[in-house]
Amino acid sequence: MSAIKSYATVTAAYWGFTLTDGALRMLVVLYFHQLGYAALDIAFLFLFYEFFGIVTNLFGGWLAARFGLNKTLFSGLILQILALYLLSLENYLSVPYVMAAQAISGIAKDLNKMSAKSSLKLLVPEDTQGQLFKWVAILTGSKNTLKGVGFFLGGLLLSWLGYQAALLSMAGGLVAIFIVCALLLPADLAPQKYKVKIKHLFSKSESINRLSAARFFLFGARDIWFVVALPVFLQASLLWTHAEVGILMAVWVILYGLVQSSTPRALGFKKPEHAPDGQTAAKAVGILLIAPVLMIIAAKLGVDMTVVIIGGLLSFAVIFAVNSAIHSYLVLAYSTKDDVSLDVGFYYMSNAAGRLVGTLLSGLIYQWCGFIACITGSAIMIGACALISLKLKSLEKG
Repeated sequence: MSAIKSYATVTAAYWGFTLTDGALRMLVVLYFHQLGYAALDIAFLFLFYEFFGIVTNLFGGWLAARFGLNKTLFSGLILQILALYLLSLENYLSVPYVMAAQAISGIAKDLNKMSAKSSLKLLVPEDTQGQLFKWVAILTGSKNTLKGVGFFLGGLLLSWLGYQAALLSMAGGLVAIFIVCALLLPADLAPQKYKVKIKHLFSKSESINRLSAARFFLFGARDIWFVVALPVFLQASLLWTHAEVGILMAVWVILYGLVQSSTPRALGFKKPEHAPDGQTAAKAVGILLIAPVLMIIAAKLGVDMTVVIIGGLLSFAVIFAVNSAIHSYLVLAYSTKDDVSLDVGFYYMSNAAGRLVGTLLSGLIYQWCGFIACITGSAIMIGACALISLKLKSLEKG
């Protein structure tokens, strides 16, 4: 089977999963709000989803190294199907029950993501790093675009089919994707040649460790103001409706994904051998720092907060997407084919940890100090990411 056919199959599986992931998040929020659950209860529904993402990224790479990427990809699809079915059992719904089902979904998501991204390393020749950058950017960017589409899909399915039928229809779609992948994917997305031990979970590569630390602060800088502070501020202070907030968040994610997919061309990496390096990552995060700093200055000068937020969101989305695309490529470039699943798992564990810390800080800082304090926190985390990224310039691949 050709590499392109395998890539198309992996990408299609990732797309299908991402649609259900975005739709499920919106379905849970809207349905449990409709049932009268308080905002704090709804927030708790996603706590295990995020926490188990950290655990899965750490151990998922180890599992893939021992048993093969195709098996972890299939496991992710099966677990998501199970989570959708469990959540469709309306008679059992409670906060603890939904938290447990969401934990299964969180495990499924990160198994799927780790498997899809790691497989690209095995499908692209070593001497075509520009091609690897392009494929990673397309896979990651399309995922984020489709996650935004999934937000819309969740609302539509809830309106058209109702809660239970919507979840079962998504589970049915994933069953079809699972069958196609089982038929088309090669059996040689192989396990490690040597026996992988638990001690191998933590990367021994300085470049991977430094990139993972930068990723922690990069995604913490996004979620510290985007996840909780932004929607609450829009509703509580600017009096936006639920629909307006939902549309803005979905459009942001879609824009972010579109920019991510086009990053290789936008940066001028057109030839197969041309790709970014650590220096590119350091420059990109330095540019990202401009966005929150300008937002803080504009707010201090009394600029209308709607203008500050819309302008800040657009600029942050574009530059952040470029940063994310570069990082997603570098983790594969710095990895070896033998250790790719371990390195990618460790790297995305840092990503999940950054998201979890950013989400917690978003709520705490907003409650204690307000929205602009969250933007300040974002600027500080971007600054930390920039300092770490400076050292990437002298690191060699591997």
